[in-house]
Amino acid sequence: MASPDVFDKLELELRRGVVVLAVLSQLDDFRYGYELRQSLSEAGMQIEEGTLYPLLRRLETQGLLTSQWRTSEGPPRRYYALSPDGRALYQRLTETYRTLNDTMSDLLKGSIR
Repeated sequence: MASPDVFDKLELELRRGVVVLAVLSQLDDFRYGYELRQSLSEAGMQIEEGTLYPLLRRLETQGLLTSQWRTSEGPPRRYYALSPDGRALYQRLTETYRTLNDTMSDLLKGSIR
């Protein structure tokens, strides 16, 4: 049997593949990082702060998110939402994910148990 270290590494690879899609799925409206992290966590997708915040900045740099600072509701917070390009990419990634998920479901039906 594979060591726990091997399992952990492979599980991390699987999760990395869906983290971007998970984040994009929650940014139809503006949300700040902590709120986004809580929403994902409640849905069963745990994301560390050290992963989420660099990801948000990278997606914004790529033009997929827009952001704005808000200071009227307590401490200053940066809120993120999908840009028009982000919405289009989210739709394409969702279609690809669904196709892959359907394919994997079919493949796993006949897999070794």
